[in-house]
Amino acid sequence: MFHPLRAALRPAIRTFATAVFVAALAAPAAAETGVGGIGSIEIGPRPFHLVDQMKDGPLKDELARCEGPFAAKAFSISHRGAPLQFPEHTREGYLAAARMGAGVIECDVAFTKDRELVCRHAQCDLATTTDILARPELAAKCSEGFTPADPASGRKARAKCCTSDLTLAEFKSLKPKMDAANPDATTVADYMNATPRWRTDLYVDRATLMSHKEYIALVKSLGLKFTPELKAPEVAMPFDGDYTQDAYAQQMIDEYKAAGVAPSDVYAQSFQLRDVLYWLKAEPAFGAQAVFLDDRDETGKGFDNMKPETWTPSMQELADQGVKILAPPLWMLVTAQDGKIVPSRYAEEAKKAGLGLIAWSLERSGPLKDGGGYYYQSVKPVIDRDGDTLTLLDVLARDIGVIGVFSDWPATTTFYANCMKLD
Repeated sequence: MFHPLRAALRPAIRTFATAVFVAALAAPAAAETGVGGIGSIEIGPRPFHLVDQMKDGPLKDELARCEGPFAAKAFSISHRGAPLQFPEHTREGYLAAARMGAGVIECDVAFTKDRELVCRHAQCDLATTTDILARPELAAKCSEGFTPADPASGRKARAKCCTSDLTLAEFKSLKPKMDAANPDATTVADYMNATPRWRTDLYVDRATLMSHKEYIALVKSLGLKFTPELKAPEVAMPFDGDYTQDAYAQQMIDEYKAAGVAPSDVYAQSFQLRDVLYWLKAEPAFGAQAVFLDDRDETGKGFDNMKPETWTPSMQELADQGVKILAPPLWMLVTAQDGKIVPSRYAEEAKKAGLGLIAWSLERSGPLKDGGGYYYQSVKPVIDRDGDTLTLLDVLARDIGVIGVFSDWPATTTFYANCMKLD
């Protein structure tokens, strides 16, 4: 149990932490100094709010007693920056994640028309993550221009604008926005104006898109680690005649080598096993900790996280091919049993095969009062409040032994890792 005086003071403590955090965000780039290149770590009020929302019990009591100072932790992985509030893959989002103690920062890597690498969640997401549709000269270059919704036929609004439609200079001229689109829109303005209520547009005007090289320079200056994800191309490969998948995979690694980044600081990722196997063969120093992102639940082949016969390849087959780290969505690693969240068969078999585990992505589901959606689907019967975020995180860390967790708001994973004295 926590002391009543501490409980009484907590609102004032949180207000002070919030003020410090906001001040840190407003600090100029020249202030990116100190331990880890970022100065002191400030987690703000959200982790404490989540503790307050937890079900009563020993874990809530333990976390309620946890106090700073807090340090950056490799367990805390920034998912696309800090997209709970900041446009994803922007300089400002990366800095927010670093100031919240993320020890590892992610850049999803796509390529432009002139074969430069940039940070974008998907190669063809520019219509939902930038202002490209409001820029006629650039919208004209989209693979598919804006098509309005047609209620009579049931057609949904859509557009397809890819990084490979633009040069790096054109890409950099775009302004980012929160990732969202209104499928029922009949105008471009309505299509773009779709940010969920539980996110915010407060920081959109100040956000800056990043090339992969710029991301490397920033994260290196902060003294943090990298997790670049090679995105599956949405255009035919080889691109433009001779740009192959292997050339794309190699270019990403080459940019770390050119920047003098140690392979041990880079966790290269891909949903395509072929990329991980390529790095293991062509760049073994980087391949040694490459991450195979597992989305086999989305292939329509009957994946079940409790039935090994539905996993192809098996855990042991992955290990035998040299894969060291496996990263599935949160729900694959857990199941509900006797009213509690417990490790799934998938998690148990992965550990048995000697695979390290990373989970994605915490705090991406919005409010959890209705069960948490996709990321919590295997434990929906026992999820009914935002505090269950920390309950799930505890099972992932303590019972399963994951080596890291992606979060859309890294303060939460930083808080937990410090409280539990994780790396």
